[in-house]
Amino acid sequence: MNKIKVAPEVPNEVDINEIGKNKAEITAAPFEPGFAITLAHPLRRLILGSSIGFAPISLKIDGVLHEFDSVRGMKEDIAVFIMNLKNIRFIIKDELERAVVNYSFSGPKEIKASELANDQVEVIDGDLILATLNEDAELNFTIEIAKGIGYVPSEDLIDSVDSEAIALDAFFTPVRNANYKIENVLVDDNPNFEKIVFEIETDGQISPRDAFGNALETMNKQMNIFGQVFDIDLEATKTKGKSESALKTLLIPIDMLGFSARSSNSLERAGIKFIGELVLMSENEIKSIKNLGKKSLDEIMHTLDSHGFGKDYELDGKLRADLIEKIKQLKNN
Repeated sequence: MNKIKVAPEVPNEVDINEIGKNKAEITAAPFEPGFAITLAHPLRRLILGSSIGFAPISLKIDGVLHEFDSVRGMKEDIAVFIMNLKNIRFIIKDELERAVVNYSFSGPKEIKASELANDQVEVIDGDLILATLNEDAELNFTIEIAKGIGYVPSEDLIDSVDSEAIALDAFFTPVRNANYKIENVLVDDNPNFEKIVFEIETDGQISPRDAFGNALETMNKQMNIFGQVFDIDLEATKTKGKSESALKTLLIPIDMLGFSARSSNSLERAGIKFIGELVLMSENEIKSIKNLGKKSLDEIMHTLDSHGFGKDYELDGKLRADLIEKIKQLKNN
């Protein structure tokens, strides 16, 4: 006879694996049959649609009246110049939502994207070519860069930019690809449970981890309206689930973290068996572990950070107490 359930299985395994520059694989399991796609599909849409990025929204060039014009001595016409500009990815500094940036170049010169970086904006892909000037050319222009989500056509921006500037289609989305697949996993002799494997690639404005986090935050905010109507404290539920998930991660055995032999031997001799024991220690305390060199220390700190327990992570009082008690029980068994 099948076991009767009163609640669906709650996933308790999550892993983030960086598989390339600005590319990561995020997995979570186990989900009840059919639950994985129920969550994965809307999350993918939110990753693509709610991730915050930066894009040029207007361009003003001295002596240019419209996008079909040209600049004397510049190889590219304005339409090509605009296309090249849209390919450059910016980040506005100081957490500002808009930046108006002025530039001036004279030839002969090949203008690279890296030359647009200054104290107002960063440039992600510095090797891209913006324009090519001959010895007689002079190019003075102003770009307005904004922070936003999704795609905004130029016609929707005309009223919000300088009347003398050319409004640009704004591609804010910093996520290049977001895909997922559903795999089966075995739970208590049942092979029909599921695992979600997300693969996310960004353009460098944000990390894949942040893109995923933004999507989760957006989903929680959107769902919160139902919590208000049906008197369910979604924040409390989220906090409880987060604490339970963190505790399970903190109890991962050291020998499952892929440490080098030197690091593993040092930790074993110190009697450290779980990642949570390292999280309970300060960096100076970890440094003081006998025979632990700088290379091993760097490896340990990187591993802690990759599991979400970096230098800025703080254990709250209850989680700390639960962790200490659980480690004590496991070591006494």
